[in-house]
Amino acid sequence: MNITIISCSLHPQSRSYVLAKELSEKLCHLGADAPLVDLREHPAPLCGTSGISENPHVQFLQESIEQARAIILTVPIYNYDINSAAKNMIELTGRRWSKKVVGFACAAGGHSSYMSVMSIANSLMLDFRCLINPRFVYATGDDFGNDRTPEMFVQSEKINERLDELAKSTFTLTAALPSTWEST
Repeated sequence: MNITIISCSLHPQSRSYVLAKELSEKLCHLGADAPLVDLREHPAPLCGTSGISENPHVQFLQESIEQARAIILTVPIYNYDINSAAKNMIELTGRRWSKKVVGFACAAGGHSSYMSVMSIANSLMLDFRCLINPRFVYATGDDFGNDRTPEMFVQSEKINERLDELAKSTFTLTAALPSTWEST
């Protein structure tokens, strides 16, 4: 079962990438194929730019999403919303999101934006009939040890528990859906 994790931060010392690594390990432990896609390694042009269909980074993202049965986005929260790189990636990959299980793990600066994924979750649900996992993770800088260093890690036991719940519930939801669901 392919559950792809996409780290959407472009920051060199990304907190959301730390969440993505943790989720990939947890999903592999559950028996999923859990590839980790890092948008820092796949710089995509802005949607609407000419020549997009020939861009190798866009093609890689499209193929990664097409092959996944489920996707977990690990996103930074800026100005009460997910970052523009994540939104651009969704626009570039479009219909390939159809009928996927989608989960979210957020890295934010403060506690006030915990509902920030709702607009993109609604869009994915309504436009592409995605099944949104309601168990999302919302972490702030205080939840990480050695913050903004190469040795950064999730230090909060509560966030580690929520990452476990997100991994397990995404795995369970994906396994429960018949493979024919994607083609109907």
